[in-house]
Amino acid sequence: MCAPWLVLLQAFFLMSPEGAWPQPSSSPAGSAPTPPGQGPTTPGSTPQPSDGPETPRALTESSTAGPTAGTPSAPGNRTVDLFPVLPICVCDLTRGTCDVNCCCDRDCFLLHPRTVFSFCLPGSVRSSSWVCVDNSLIFRSNSPFPTRVFIDSNGIRQFCVHVNNSKLNYFQKLPKVDRTNFQALAEEFGGKAFISSFESHSPPPFYKAGDPIVTYFSKWSVVSLLRQPASVGPGGLCADSNPAGFLESKHTTCTRFFKNLASSCSLDPALDAASYSNFTVLKVPRGVADLQNMMVPVTVVSQADSPLLSGNTCQNVVSQVMYEIETNGTSGIQRVSVSFGQTNLTIKPDASLQQHFIIHFKQAFERSAAASLPSPRSGNPGYLVGKPLLALTGDVTLLQSQGDGACSAQRHKVQFGVNAMSGCKLRLRKAVCSHWQQEMYQTLHGSPRPEHVAIFGNADPGQKGHWTRILHRNCNVLAKNCTSCCLLPVSLEIQVLWAYVGLQSNPQAHVSGTRFLYQCQSVRDSQLPIGVPLTTLVTFVDITQKPEPPRGQPGMDWKLPFDFFFPFKVAFSRGVDSQKGSIFPILTPCLLILWVLSLGPK
Repeated sequence: MCAPWLVLLQAFFLMSPEGAWPQPSSSPAGSAPTPPGQGPTTPGSTPQPSDGPETPRALTESSTAGPTAGTPSAPGNRTVDLFPVLPICVCDLTRGTCDVNCCCDRDCFLLHPRTVFSFCLPGSVRSSSWVCVDNSLIFRSNSPFPTRVFIDSNGIRQFCVHVNNSKLNYFQKLPKVDRTNFQALAEEFGGKAFISSFESHSPPPFYKAGDPIVTYFSKWSVVSLLRQPASVGPGGLCADSNPAGFLESKHTTCTRFFKNLASSCSLDPALDAASYSNFTVLKVPRGVADLQNMMVPVTVVSQADSPLLSGNTCQNVVSQVMYEIETNGTSGIQRVSVSFGQTNLTIKPDASLQQHFIIHFKQAFERSAAASLPSPRSGNPGYLVGKPLLALTGDVTLLQSQGDGACSAQRHKVQFGVNAMSGCKLRLRKAVCSHWQQEMYQTLHGSPRPEHVAIFGNADPGQKGHWTRILHRNCNVLAKNCTSCCLLPVSLEIQVLWAYVGLQSNPQAHVSGTRFLYQCQSVRDSQLPIGVPLTTLVTFVDITQKPEPPRGQPGMDWKLPFDFFFPFKVAFSRGVDSQKGSIFPILTPCLLILWVLSLGPK
């Protein structure tokens, strides 16, 4: 009669895990007890309390590789080592005083600093290495290293083993440096800065992109560089020492201020056109050794007079300098030309002048092949933001002002996707209303007036379908309501409608339509002004219509584990962890089975 009871009791004791019974307080040989609160933690994790030293639990056969398969990342900065093991305390900055959160500071007199400090500063404790796996995979641990179970930010219990990685706490030994090994160490670990010998470098055989362009002043036998003054500071002052870069076409603008313009008019070389062409350019940088065969003269395209002080005006002042440089690969610079723009300045205190410096590089082709040069692109195929808006004839431009606010002959090119506005003051001569209207229209839209813009950034001028006509609305519509007045165009608004086409992963911008909208002002014929302020602006409107997202959503394909005992293993492991030191989770089902068997026939 007692045989079944004895068999079940034997099975019960065999099934009971080691962690379900009280353990001795001694730790295994070779392992140190883990102090409370010093286990691995991560942001959002909750360390499990420990009633005593951590007792290793044996791993099952199927999960012996579990810890090594886990991610070897430390759950936190905390380690199990105490501060006496660190001979150097890098955070002990106050002598005779306990530094906060410095766990190695001997002035704190703390055996367990973590019980007082919220965290330990880097370098005050030894580095540690933890290997963690899911706690449900561990049945028994026989690791000789300290272990800890914690809950991460996702609520998953992790079983971590503290691995003894001595490499994390190695000390670097500084090599001894003296006269005998200084040069050897400098050559092994250093660069050219350690070499004391002077090395002279010969000029390169040809120019590379961005290299400064070498010039030669024969009058003074001086070798210099081609300069392109640029603006510096909030006031945009001219910095004359800025060198021009090879193959870098740029347009810079800067301002010059004069305390005494009367004396600077004829003495300042920045105002004289001759100072921008009284030199020669070397074909290649190595041309210094053979100046006679390597010098390229600077050809003046537009003749400019020298500055002249006439009464209260300084005449023939340089307002624009434009260089055009032809290159031929490694053969260097073949031709250099320069053109000038000049203006007059009124003598007054604190006079200013705005100057423009343009350098344009182009490839040197034969004259017969000039007509076959490829047209510039603003994208391929779609427009790129910041690239010029292409026009079939002329350019789509905005007004540009000089230093005194007057309208300049140079204009700003309209850049795709960039909204901009500019203005200037147009000085008119005495004439009839129709002449003023024609001059103001031409000033607003430029000459020649653009009629077509490119739909894409790589439009071919020979393909009519690659271009769209510009819509114009001028002041002729309003002229019917004004009989004794003059309608003057004072503003031009360029409206560009564009949209993305093609794949959403690689959309291409194209122009859908362009309109020139003129705003006019009514002026009596007897009150025609001498100076009229003009304004130009451009706005880009995105009319892209994105497609609707797909209506159907992907469904979930849930798959459950095929192991029949998996739920029991999980429940069993959770029961052991939650009720460590208790036998009730195992005793209860066994007693129920015994009670059922006792009800059977005797």
